[in-house]
Amino acid sequence: MVARPILGSIALFLLAGGLLLHWFLVLSGGLNSTPENPFSFLQASTSGISNARNPSRWTFWAICGADNSGNNANCGSPVPALPFDPPRNFGTQEKVPESFLGTHKFYYLSRFMFAFYLVSFLFAHMALLTALLALFSRLGGYLSALTTFVALFFQALAAALMTSWVVIGRNNFRAAGFEANIGKYLMGFAWATFACYFLSSVLFCIGGTVGRDTPSGGLQRKRSTRSTRSARSRGSFLETDMESQRRVKDNYSS
Repeated sequence: MVARPILGSIALFLLAGGLLLHWFLVLSGGLNSTPENPFSFLQASTSGISNARNPSRWTFWAICGADNSGNNANCGSPVPALPFDPPRNFGTQEKVPESFLGTHKFYYLSRFMFAFYLVSFLFAHMALLTALLALFSRLGGYLSALTTFVALFFQALAAALMTSWVVIGRNNFRAAGFEANIGKYLMGFAWATFACYFLSSVLFCIGGTVGRDTPSGGLQRKRSTRSTRSARSRGSFLETDMESQRRVKDNYSS
């Protein structure tokens, strides 16, 4: 049916768009060039804290500073599953806001966020490969819907965890007298990716259901036509037989 390729194409476009934003997110801090330079989760003015850049920016892979153009600069070495934990990040508790001391909440929120983003990233690529089948078959549509939904699920978890530690971290820095701001680009990318994956999974699923009843419906129509024709044939035969009997009776009576 024509509807299936159209729905599959729209879903594929949304999936590819979400995956592009996902790439921007997971490359932040690991690739210090355009267009990745402005991207960070959280920026805080950390003047007075030893071993800290001023300001300090937390990205996906590293803690960076900022130049006069607002781009990432002087980034540290890439660290897998980089935690947001100022005492651990700076190697000191001196002048670090007290709300970050004696707790592992931010450490686990950011570490699990990293893992969930990568799982979502993997399944989004798998969905992109199976999406080509969704243009032509119901099975491809259902398979793409399943893989995209898994990517959506882990993307939702990662974005929720990220939003939690970023917002609470900003508030804690501000409460301690530091200037802090949320990275609007990565925050927007995270939830825009979630929206793209959600719409894509819905469209893939709808594409899989298109034309589902066509074969059985056609078979039922054929059976109905055959039974109607058969009934007409039997009716014609009975009428002919009754007419013949009347003629015989008329001949005998005459």
